Amino acid sequence: MFASRKLLQHLQQSITLFSQFRMASSSSTGFRVALLQLTVTADKSTNVANAVRRLQQAKLNGCTLAILPECFNSPYNTALFKEYSEVIPGGETSEALSQAAKSNEMYIVGGSIPEICDGKVYNTCTVWDPNGNLIAKHRKVHLFDINIPGGVCFKESDALAAGNTLNTFQLGKLKIGLGICYDIRFAEMATLYRKQGCDMLIYPSAFNMTTGPLHWSLLIRCRAVDNQAFVAVVSPARVTDSNYVAWGHSMVVDPWGKILEEATEKDMDLYADLDFGDREKMRQQIPTENQRRTDLYDTIDLKNKV
Repeated sequence: MFASRKLLQHLQQSITLFSQFRMASSSSTGFRVALLQLTVTADKSTNVANAVRRLQQAKLNGCTLAILPECFNSPYNTALFKEYSEVIPGGETSEALSQAAKSNEMYIVGGSIPEICDGKVYNTCTVWDPNGNLIAKHRKVHLFDINIPGGVCFKESDALAAGNTLNTFQLGKLKIGLGICYDIRFAEMATLYRKQGCDMLIYPSAFNMTTGPLHWSLLIRCRAVDNQAFVAVVSPARVTDSNYVAWGHSMVVDPWGKILEEATEKDMDLYADLDFGDREKMRQQIPTENQRRTDLYDTIDLKNKV
């Protein structure tokens, strides 16, 4: 009798989970997203294996899209970027993400990893579709070179080259724009994504203990309200004895600037159901896109002439 009751409970849980998955994955106006705030170690294979496990769990929780943090497979350290770098696709991390996307039949934004190409190292985000195909690649456009006395000094340009393109991908009928961390400070880049018709912006990121408390939430909410788009930002978990201590606090914000989900500094996963029908209503109620005074000012894509 006890075994039968346990079996029935397990069956009911499975039916509920399957129903939640179908609801989150098949909605015509939205989907469920996972923000995976991982602890990054010095062991690349361990970091990648941990990411794959968390991606599997995101699938079990009904997610259509999962997002990993900036530099999720390596320490965030200019002295180590070249050592940890790999080709895209074809490297260990790309192979693992491709297989994870295919086996879980989900979209994966692969945070970022150090990419080696033609002797240069880039901070690069990859995107994989449910068939395991690489459908987008974004190299960090704005390199993180700052010096705040008594706070933080970091110079990505000592080890990295900058990307030169804006990059988007399609998730069904929805268009999503990509940036990495410091890219979020440049409002013009987000504006160009809005002009390209983006519904959501994603920034794998790793703010620090100086800029994080002051600017993290502010910048994310600004980019969401300015562009009337969902914004998701995913950080590594905080490791206090690392060379670079991340702020954490991964979050997803709606077009009204409301924080839908926010992590603490700890290793954890967030899940959020995004309703793009509500986004469209907001754009109709506050139609800033049609009210811009392009006779006075504009934001122009010099490469693609948007």
